[in-house]
Amino acid sequence: MIKEGLFITFEGADGCGKTTQISLLDEYLCGKKIKTLLTREPGAGMLGARIRELLLNYEGSISPNCESFLFLADRAQHVDNMIKPAIEKGTIVLCDRYVDSTLAYQGYGRELDIERIKFLNNLATSGLKPDLTIVFDVDVETSLSRVGGNRDRMESAGVEFFNRVRNGYLEIAKQEPDRVKVINSSDTIENVHKKVVELVESL
Repeated sequence: MIKEGLFITFEGADGCGKTTQISLLDEYLCGKKIKTLLTREPGAGMLGARIRELLLNYEGSISPNCESFLFLADRAQHVDNMIKPAIEKGTIVLCDRYVDSTLAYQGYGRELDIERIKFLNNLATSGLKPDLTIVFDVDVETSLSRVGGNRDRMESAGVEFFNRVRNGYLEIAKQEPDRVKVINSSDTIENVHKKVVELVESL
């Protein structure tokens, strides 16, 4: 029986399959009668939904710094009002994107200062780190083909941008191998799910 909650985050470029896998893990844990909270960034809660709409569908120009601060504002609200209370109640929190997304997308992808983003992430989360982060890695051509032609503002950033994002995720995993695990998501959905379950069971 789980006495304390866990915090597990799912990361990767758009089209990597993480949203499918987080749903499968949620079903798996619920089948074991384990209490979960399935959530996402940006867009959790009413305020988060408004921030998500701005980030993904705003038709004007958004500066990289402004983009970063919008993600961080969403994260601060999310951590304080949803994630921390759930963990304290013994829930396993499954989050689709978290601090590593800001590092990968705004740090490596938009080429903003990495250390500054780490500092701001720490400020927004009050230092809350995941117990496990799973990065779903796939080549950029495959990920963009999975996204298709109807792309939001972030998904339309281009191949060079997404190559930097992918390399950013791999660098994060290299720097924090105990927390961050990489799974090749070009494999079948079933095989990827098995690998996810193995990682989670190891906790």
